[in-house]
Order: sequence, then C-alpha cells, then structure tokens
Amino acid sequence: MTDPGSALSRQQARDIDRRAIDEYGLTGLVLMENAGRGCAELLGRLGITGPVCIVTGTGNNGGDGYVIARHLANVGHTVRVVSAVDPSCLESDAAVNHRAWVRGGGLVEVVAAGEWEAVFGDCEWIVDALLGTGVVGEVRPPYDQAIDAINRSSARVLAIDLPSGLDCDTGEILGRCVRADQTATMVAAKTGMLAERAAAWIGEVHVVDIGIPRSLRQEVMR
Repeated sequence: MTDPGSALSRQQARDIDRRAIDEYGLTGLVLMENAGRGCAELLGRLGITGPVCIVTGTGNNGGDGYVIARHLANVGHTVRVVSAVDPSCLESDAAVNHRAWVRGGGLVEVVAAGEWEAVFGDCEWIVDALLGTGVVGEVRPPYDQAIDAINRSSARVLAIDLPSGLDCDTGEILGRCVRADQTATMVAAKTGMLAERAAAWIGEVHVVDIGIPRSLRQEVMR
C-alpha cells in the first residue's frame, strides 16, 4: 500500500494534531469538521443509493461520525446514527458535534447490549466511527457486540481512520475488529495498516486531507 516512511504511528498522529492546534492556530473543531466532511464526500464518491448507518463511540472518532452524519443529511441522504455509549459522556469537540447533529433535528439511538442484531437490516453502508487510533488492549464491552454485529451485516463498511479493533502501531487484532471494505484515514496511513495481518481488515485505503499544513506533516513524518 505504502512505505513505512509515509505512515503515522499512534504518537505521531497525536503530535500532528496537537501541533496543528498549539503552533499553527487550527482548532480541534476545524480538524474534526474537515475530517468528517472529507469522509462524507468520499462516501458520496463511492456511491450511496440507500440508507447509511453511522455507528459512534466516544472521543474524536465518534465526533467525526456526527460530522459525517450532518454532511450526508445536508445533501439528502437517509442517515441513521446509532451509539454504543450514552452520548452524555462525550466531551470537547465530539460533544459539540453531537449537539450540532441533535439540535439540527438528528436522532441518536443508543443501542443496549443484546440489541445490535436488529440495527443494520436495511443499511447500504455502515460507517464505523467507534474506536480510533488511541485504543490499546483488547476490545471490551460495549464495543465488542457492536463490532460483531457490523461484521455479520451484509452492508458495505467504511471505517474512519482505521477499523475499530485494529492496533494503530502493530496491526494486531485486539480481540475483535471491524472488517472494512473501505478505510478513510486522516492525514496519512497508520503504521499498523502496513502489517500483512491487517490487509484482510482494512479494505481499500483512502487518505483524507484535514488541512494539516504540509510543512508540519513533512516535519513529523521525516
């Protein structure tokens, strides 16, 4: 797919976001908006003819999901947002984008344990916005059941940044992992995606530009 020198480790991905905010004056909200809009536009290019189900968790990955939902709904697609967690636990930029989605008339369905099987029946696409690059250790409830249900679905799957349950650095499967048809990864591929064992889980990889200055990207990755 690419060479290791053009991929980001977990720490590099954190550093590039932090420096874009602290040194370049970009805000986390701007980066999240760019990420979500870029993923929504990618999904449109891949082709949408039916309902899109966006599966959210906590953190920035879940926040990206709410941005994606807003942009898809804005252009007329049928969007369903389901969450593995109570959105009241969201913080910072993710909380802002959840609020924007809800105040704009969007609904969020919190799916309890044991209820995932009925969620994806009519979806053409599932967007995996459950877990991001920061996850370490084995996937735990409530995410395990969500991932299992995604993998049993016949819908096409777009993973955001990397499939939930794939270790960002090593490509190890953390107990269970979303099997994606497409992966939209921010700024650059992640080093774990280069591992041979990751190939069956990531599908086709698309790099999404979120507005990180080119000079910063080159400095962090050299």
